[in-house]
Amino acid sequence: MLRHINRKRVGFRILSGPRIHHHFHRSLSSVLETPDVDVSLSTGRIVRISSGKYARFADGCSVVSIGDTAVMVTAVAKSKPTSGSNSFLPLVVDYRQKAAAAGRIPTNFLRRELGPSEKEILAARLVDRSVRPLFPAEFRSDTQLVCNMLAIDSSNLPDVQAINAASAALSLSDIPWNGPIGAVRVGLVDNEVIINPTRKELQLSALDLVVSATKQNLVVMLEGRGDVVNENELRMAIKKGTKEAQLIINGIEKLQKSFGKPKRTLEPLPQAEQEIEAAVRTMAEMRLREIFRDFAHDKFSRDNAVTNTRIDTIDKVWSCYPSSDPALITDCFNRFAKFVFREMVFEENRRCDGRYLDDLRKISCSVNLHRPLHGSALFQRGQTQVFATVALDSPESALKLDPITSLDTGVKSKNFFLHYEFPPYATGETGKIGPVGRREIGHGALAEKGLLPIIPNDHPFTIRLTSEVLESNGSSSMATVCAGSMALMDAGIPVHEAAAGVAIGLMTKYENNDTKHLEDYRILTDLLGIEDYMGDMDMKVAGTRKGMTAIQADIKVPGIPLKVVMESLQKAMEARFKVLDIMDQTIGTTRTLKKDCWPVTDRLQIEPHQRSKLVGPGGINIRRLYLETGVQLTQEDENTFRIFAPSDAAMHEAKEYLEKLMKVDRVPELEFGSIYTAKIVEMLDTGVMVKLYPTMPPALLHNSQLDQRKIAHPSVLGFEVGTEIQVKYFGRDPVSGFMRLSRKVLQGPATSLVRNLDRSGSAVSGSNPQSVPISDSNDVKS
Repeated sequence: MLRHINRKRVGFRILSGPRIHHHFHRSLSSVLETPDVDVSLSTGRIVRISSGKYARFADGCSVVSIGDTAVMVTAVAKSKPTSGSNSFLPLVVDYRQKAAAAGRIPTNFLRRELGPSEKEILAARLVDRSVRPLFPAEFRSDTQLVCNMLAIDSSNLPDVQAINAASAALSLSDIPWNGPIGAVRVGLVDNEVIINPTRKELQLSALDLVVSATKQNLVVMLEGRGDVVNENELRMAIKKGTKEAQLIINGIEKLQKSFGKPKRTLEPLPQAEQEIEAAVRTMAEMRLREIFRDFAHDKFSRDNAVTNTRIDTIDKVWSCYPSSDPALITDCFNRFAKFVFREMVFEENRRCDGRYLDDLRKISCSVNLHRPLHGSALFQRGQTQVFATVALDSPESALKLDPITSLDTGVKSKNFFLHYEFPPYATGETGKIGPVGRREIGHGALAEKGLLPIIPNDHPFTIRLTSEVLESNGSSSMATVCAGSMALMDAGIPVHEAAAGVAIGLMTKYENNDTKHLEDYRILTDLLGIEDYMGDMDMKVAGTRKGMTAIQADIKVPGIPLKVVMESLQKAMEARFKVLDIMDQTIGTTRTLKKDCWPVTDRLQIEPHQRSKLVGPGGINIRRLYLETGVQLTQEDENTFRIFAPSDAAMHEAKEYLEKLMKVDRVPELEFGSIYTAKIVEMLDTGVMVKLYPTMPPALLHNSQLDQRKIAHPSVLGFEVGTEIQVKYFGRDPVSGFMRLSRKVLQGPATSLVRNLDRSGSAVSGSNPQSVPISDSNDVKS
């Protein structure tokens, strides 16, 4: 009865704790509350999960809030599968950051949210990889999850709560799903594990790990980065996160039990008759075993051999059973080929390329491939080949993040970023070259996390690392970490230590979706592309010899036990050390021999009064310097400018330009309080421009300092260009650097000496300046 009342927003409240309070009103018009549950984590933070208030036309909707951050997720699935046979679940996850949720207005031209940003794509992938493994194999209807940020505060992150909201929305809906799951973010501050750390705590944390788990402590997804975190600390964090996720799972289950809709009845997928399956087995088994046992095959020859076997088997079986559907025969063959491939691994503990379970593929490395490149490296692992390049530029080239992403991550700009490219020719295919897709953004972000901890924080340049996958047969993102590490060292960047990455696979045996009690399993080191497709897990782990820097685990089964996760981490650490040993043979430390193409930086110290001469009117001198030499001049403080040059030659050319620009002829040193003869060179409404000697820049003598009387224009005193007057020097203004001159002070009683200088700057008579006593104020009037 309660499940039917749920659609009318019955007043029902569930609190996590020993007591559950039910408030049931028979009159639906008197309903004021919506069903919700509060989950108290070990850190004392409260996660509230609610439903029934928003988006009631959706199949399922849930709002999860922590602090003042709230995320709403809606789940909608079509009632019937799309026409045509889908071999996978057509699931789409959209995650949108809303500027309004933070009380902001978008800064783009249209002042509205545009296409998804990189942060939004990564958050959507986080949700997708968490929920996808728990959909039944028979469910093939188009499904969409929309994650909508309702509000965001300055402390709590929304992406993990989007996973929990998606879990609750699917659990409460009628969409078939074997959840719920729970997700938490795990931090590590001063060797203490923190659950769902705030932004401030996360900035101090050595670990940022998202753990998604299902009940019975089964891990379903891992994603994180670490500042070289020890493996033991990583294991402790995963265990703690899995345990905390159970609290969220329990809360969602209580909500689902009282308010969840009945799940749709799934129609079994059409399958071939047993006679056809037996015929496929008889005709294909021996040929498939021969193919998977032939270690001479590479990626393409093996795929071609399997394709030829598939075509031949389907043709012969169809000729014997002409009334059967060829698509069903194809599905039957594909399932059987996967079964044979996995069974041979269990039987022989050997893989299709001849390696044993813990063996690496053949690795070769090279660096410094092209002279104009600041840094470059080529990393080949089996048939996976990655070409990485490093470009160094000025700090002004740092990547600026949008305001909402900055608020979410706490980072306003990045002086190190990695761009990952996966062109179609990497797999021998044709395709459109255009904007990067979600997969490329995800793999690039993972590799960037793996390399960021080894970059020094005080590096003077902006670093852009590009990774182009030239060949791909599995684990291209981890090959990017290896190639990128060597390219950084080839570029002379003083990395803390080299980093490498490796992918770990898994094949399991279990019954009735019970992955808690596995019958058997095999862990595969250095995953091939076909092993990823046929297997149950792809765990990518990057790090140095001291610890982990990045981890990402995509699991295709409904969760795996912690025991298997820990064994996989151990295999990843052992394999990483082997890869680092091979990389060290090519380049073990940062290059110290300077390349001619490397950029250089320097600082220029000037006096405050020289700033206007250096910059020029409207900054014309700085622009001319950049256009002529490619050198950028940036002001750091009042007296210091930073010079960035793309090469040593450009720096020498720029310094010659600056020396010529700032060259000043030798002039006598001015004495504070002395009187000098000045020549008027320009008449202004506010005063006159005067020179004390020909090589000096003109200085303003303001109307207020021309005469004891108040004047509106210097012409009333009979001045014109070329007139010589006496002025008293009072030093330079400490802020602007301009000379402070006065004529009116000389109209009072005589107290100083007059220094008459000729136009060349020397004394009028003799080698010493001439001193003339002043007896009357009229003597100094023009």
